[in-house]
Amino acid sequence: MKKSNLITGILYVLFGVACLIVALLIETKLEGILWGFAGAGIFPGIMMICKYFYWSSPENKERYEERLENERIEQHDELKTKIRDRAGRYTYSLGLLVVCFSILVFGILGALEVIDNARMIVLYLSGYLLFQVIAGIVIFNKLMKKY
Repeated sequence: MKKSNLITGILYVLFGVACLIVALLIETKLEGILWGFAGAGIFPGIMMICKYFYWSSPENKERYEERLENERIEQHDELKTKIRDRAGRYTYSLGLLVVCFSILVFGILGALEVIDNARMIVLYLSGYLLFQVIAGIVIFNKLMKKY
C-alpha cells in the first residue's frame, strides 16, 4: 500500500485532534461543527492507518495485489464505464429537477408566509441551478475538446 495513504490517515487524525482540542478549550457557536469535524477526522484517519498496516503486512501483500488488479479491471471495463457515465447523467438531470422543484416549493411557502427569508433560499437555489447548468456545459465542452 502506498505511503500516501498512511500520511493522509495521519493528517486526518491530526486535523480531528486539533478540532477536538479547539472544541474542548473554546466556547463558541461553532462548537457543534468542531465536534463533528473532530469525529470526521479522527475515526476515518484511524481506519486509514489500520488499513495501511493491515494491507502492508507480508501475509496480506498477495491478496492486496490481487485486489488492486481486480479494481483495475473493473475501472477499465467498457460496459461499466458506459453505465457509470449514464448513471452520472441521470443523477445530474435528477439533481436539476430537484433544485427546480425546491425553488417552486420555497417560492410558494414564502408567498404564503409559512417560512421567513424564503427569498434568500430561492435566490441561493437559483444561483446553484445556474451554476450546475453552466458547469455541465463547460465540462461537456472541455471533454469534447479532449476526446
